[in-house]
Amino acid sequence: MEGKAISELFINEQIRDREVRVIGVNGEQLGVMSVREAMALAEEAGVDLIKIVPTAKPPVCRIADYGKYRYEQARKEKEAKKKQKVIEIKEIRLSPNIDTNDLNTKISAARKFLSKGDRVKITLRFRGREMAHMNNSRHILDDFAGSLSDIAVVEKPPKVEGRSMTMFLTEKR
Repeated sequence: MEGKAISELFINEQIRDREVRVIGVNGEQLGVMSVREAMALAEEAGVDLIKIVPTAKPPVCRIADYGKYRYEQARKEKEAKKKQKVIEIKEIRLSPNIDTNDLNTKISAARKFLSKGDRVKITLRFRGREMAHMNNSRHILDDFAGSLSDIAVVEKPPKVEGRSMTMFLTEKR
């Protein structure tokens, strides 16, 4: 469904269009006809006439049991929600005078986040006099990205924002 909530569907007498394209009970095309004819077909089958694509020209209606149709649509939406993956952004903070072992620990944490499919934001924070040597510390972020180059790619290169330098990494596709 094109972004329409299930509760906003028009059924039976709520449909005010002159002509509609009709889909039968078993999913077969019945063609374009007046709403009266479609309603008669629906009553004959003992079910409802449901407008499923109001934006089409002419609008598309389906002959089906409304309760059953709503149930199936809700189930489809629930299934789609289950399958989608929410990508989170994990942040790793570094300082310019970080030691190699500490850096390796941060790299392994980033590796774990990337393997789960998350984006990683690496932030190099400067305090006090460290601000004067910002450009000398860029190599830390470059080394970080280099050591993860087997599984990650730089999405946004290092960029200075205020008192910090940030870079984004994502998993290689």
